[in-house]
Amino acid sequence: MDVLSLLMEGFTHAFTPMNLLFVVIGCLLGTAVGVLPGLGSSMAVALLLPMTFALDPSAAFIMFAGVYFGGLFGDSTMAILLNTPGQASSIASTFEGHKMARAGRAPQALATAAIGAFIGGMISCIVVVFLAPVLAAVSAEFGPAEYFALALFAFVATSSVVSDSPLKGLAALVIGLGISTIGIDSISGAERFSFGVPYLFDGVSLVTVTVAILAVGEIFHVASRIRRDPTSRILRSTGRPWLSGAQFREALPAWLRGTSIGLPFGVIPVGGADVPTFIAYSVEKNLDARRDKPKFGTGAIRGLAAPEAAGNATTGTAMGALLALGLPVSATAAIMLAAFRQYGLQPGPLLFDRAPDLVWGLLASFFIAMFVLLIINLPFAQLWAKLLLIPRPYLYGGIALMCGLGVYATSSSFFELLLMLGVGLLGFAMRRFDVPLAPLLIGMVLGPLAESSLREGLLSAGGDVGMLFAGPIPIVIYVLLILALVISVSGRLRARRAARAEDSKVRVDA
Repeated sequence: MDVLSLLMEGFTHAFTPMNLLFVVIGCLLGTAVGVLPGLGSSMAVALLLPMTFALDPSAAFIMFAGVYFGGLFGDSTMAILLNTPGQASSIASTFEGHKMARAGRAPQALATAAIGAFIGGMISCIVVVFLAPVLAAVSAEFGPAEYFALALFAFVATSSVVSDSPLKGLAALVIGLGISTIGIDSISGAERFSFGVPYLFDGVSLVTVTVAILAVGEIFHVASRIRRDPTSRILRSTGRPWLSGAQFREALPAWLRGTSIGLPFGVIPVGGADVPTFIAYSVEKNLDARRDKPKFGTGAIRGLAAPEAAGNATTGTAMGALLALGLPVSATAAIMLAAFRQYGLQPGPLLFDRAPDLVWGLLASFFIAMFVLLIINLPFAQLWAKLLLIPRPYLYGGIALMCGLGVYATSSSFFELLLMLGVGLLGFAMRRFDVPLAPLLIGMVLGPLAESSLREGLLSAGGDVGMLFAGPIPIVIYVLLILALVISVSGRLRARRAARAEDSKVRVDA
């Protein structure tokens, strides 16, 4: 009851007219920034950081939280409609979400994303209020061995699940890992694979690769087939601009599974919402493969519902980790940590005693922001879907312009634009030969974490490989990995046997 009374006091603080205004402003800014390729909540918070000198701390952090949550909401819109995610956290949503949009179900896809984000965000906010100490204790148990095991799990699960050919999935993963190694080695300081080009010393930006592989590659792909492939035509939206009862019931289990996957990743510093979205997508695809009539690849609503819930479930717990531990697990949280320090505040257990009005008012504003974002996004799903009615030359020309502006805004480098063009051609080639994109992106996102964890663990253990299996958490992760592989391989074998039996039956009938 003590927690509830503190939360109620926080609501009285958050419901003041000025704080409510900043909740709405933050949600609108986050959504607006989210729809721009290459931009995201972290950049929006960074640009707004100078405002912290003029604002009351509560108003500033309430607005930042709205930007943080709104960035994920807005980013999903462009990922679904135009296959152009601005952040890695919405990459997994493009796989089935964009297929739904192309099949004329854009309003239903946007409604699925908005409701999933609301469910994931609300549950994570509840968890933060009541279970933050437990989640923080779990996060404290992670060391190099645990991080490497988690990264390996994501590598194998993603590369083996998202493609019909494991060889193509592994090839894409290797490309992503190779890109992640370009630049100055963070441990030894040695130059690697930059070929003497100074622009590559800092590595290749994930924003550039994400925009190039998904958006620019899609532009090239559509342009190459615009006249001879009638199936590349984007269809008009059909049906009701909301979910039917059957669609809601189908998506609900995926929303809940995605939320349960995303919650722990809010306090585990592995890059924020990127990893759980891929894992949630992989889980749903594995479950779908066991159905009599698999739907993945045709715009499966569960393939969109789970990543959306998983991604947004990390936001609340990530803020909880920042407030309770001073642990920033994402770029946005790291920038907010800098804002706390500008006010002379240090996030951690003592913050709850020294600034209770700020902490509990901020926690209460999370719940308000979820409702504000649902109100902003759900009724306008049909309006956003009308973007698909723009003639394709203008539509994709505008996308190309936004991609260039987004990449240049993050780097202020003409070289990054050339790099975006080159990586975009790689994305076009991968589409041409049916090589999956997800393993490349997850390899680049988690490659640095896997490498640094492995090397730090081996250095601390004197080269003893046994450190990779030290502790219960890595063993559990490896057991889950083996189970996932067994299920995946057995599913493929059953599918091949069924296909052979069907071919034999057709030949006998003939």
